[in-house]
Amino acid sequence: MEQNFFHFDKKIELAAEKAAELCRPTFEGIAETAQYNSMKVLCAFTQNKVSESHFAGSTGYGYDDRGRETLDLVFAQALGAQAALVRHNFVSGTHALSTALFGLLRPGDVMLACTGKPYDTLDEVIGLRGEGMGSLRDFGVIYRQLELRDGAPDISAITEALKVGTVKMAYIQRSRGYSLRPSLTIAKIKKIVAAVKSVSPETLIVVDNCYGEFVEKEEPTQVGADLIIGSLIKNAGGGIADTGGYIAGRRDLVELVSYRLTAPGVGAEVGATLNQNRGMFKGLFFAPHVTGEAVKTAVFAAALFELLGFKATPRYDAPRTDIVETIELGNADALIAFCRGIQSGSPVDSFVTPEPWDMPGYDSKVIMAAGAFTLGSSIELSADAPLREPYAVYLQGGLTYESGRAGVLCAAQALFDGGFLK
Repeated sequence: MEQNFFHFDKKIELAAEKAAELCRPTFEGIAETAQYNSMKVLCAFTQNKVSESHFAGSTGYGYDDRGRETLDLVFAQALGAQAALVRHNFVSGTHALSTALFGLLRPGDVMLACTGKPYDTLDEVIGLRGEGMGSLRDFGVIYRQLELRDGAPDISAITEALKVGTVKMAYIQRSRGYSLRPSLTIAKIKKIVAAVKSVSPETLIVVDNCYGEFVEKEEPTQVGADLIIGSLIKNAGGGIADTGGYIAGRRDLVELVSYRLTAPGVGAEVGATLNQNRGMFKGLFFAPHVTGEAVKTAVFAAALFELLGFKATPRYDAPRTDIVETIELGNADALIAFCRGIQSGSPVDSFVTPEPWDMPGYDSKVIMAAGAFTLGSSIELSADAPLREPYAVYLQGGLTYESGRAGVLCAAQALFDGGFLK
């Protein structure tokens, strides 16, 4: 038992036992989804005839890299898309998102954010902050934003906005980002897609799919989204890919954004893989199972911290569409203690003390706990938060449920030691 090693207080041990029992029915559903998605991914591997030869890396221009081309095919099939662009040189999810937005939008085009303000790191990409950086706004793209209604997309407002001029892109963020609104289930995304296409069939529907891959049995591309984007150091990389991201969807749109990644006329035909193929293939293979482990960790955390007197969303028995769990801690000191507890239960850099800092791309200090094998990996157990009200921490990841559970209990112990437990 983990308490023999970490010396948790008896109150925390008892709460953990009760939380685990509460989570048992939910865990069964998570396992069933993981099995379904694992078979889906395995089928993509077998039907595209993945072989050892696809793992060899190329150099220079990377012409005729069979591994790169096959990796794109496997990802596309696994994500229910016509085509995919999967590259280790996407440095982050934000980079992949930026590439897609600049690849599709032209001066004078309208980008309509249907789910409120996007994630903080897109502020400067769009042009909501910063001057002269080469944002979408600098290049004449018109940005409009629709606020949520009672925490959900306002379908009537979306349909009305589409009647005013031509809207090139309807943008959806699946996960909540640094907000407390619910993440969007595939069913809710399907409703947005139907509403948009009923009014403006030519409007492109683009989904930030970060944190959501393989949590449900379908992806947004399978309910009508034209393009989805994500990071390989989140769900889709399975904790194995060293870096990278993907863009998947309609074949013509994937080709357009490939010109932004490399150069017009060159697109996806070049790009040395530098011995990264094996990790990206293997990461995708493991992704459904590892994602299930992360979801189980989030569900356990929700039950535990609810029992300890904190508000956690989603609740432990609520439907899941991403790996993120939000826990409202009430003040900055408790938030910092929680993150330090997560760090202390991490396999890497457990001895490090997280401190709030001015992280690039954010408008307030951010504290991050991430003792991960891959720097910044969110599919590994991590926690982060901006130091602002309501002092909610965003917990995600867990390569294995067993280690994720232990890390969550370390966070609870840190709150206990700091006097923050009720």
